[in-house]
Amino acid sequence: MSAVSLELAKAHMKIDGNAEDELVSLYIDGAETWIGNYIGKPITDLDPVPADVKIAILRLVSFYFECRNIATFGLSMQLAPHTVTSILDNYREKWFTDGE
Repeated sequence: MSAVSLELAKAHMKIDGNAEDELVSLYIDGAETWIGNYIGKPITDLDPVPADVKIAILRLVSFYFECRNIATFGLSMQLAPHTVTSILDNYREKWFTDGE
């Protein structure tokens, strides 16, 4: 089950109707997978999923939706918006070594 519902994502992006439902659902799945890879664990391990992680999912879904073409005029191409990564850095698995 997704941490963010299709209805919430559509409300966030102000999408009416259901013509984009399949695409938005795909973006939700992709965003949750990307975030899991970024933080080093599935978001389902964050139970319950914190509100700021849900916001990061919504922002990433919006980013995917707005930048679905190879080039989008006026937007810099990046893997994820800085606001998404700055939220998620708090949940990232930290790997430290003792220098050996």
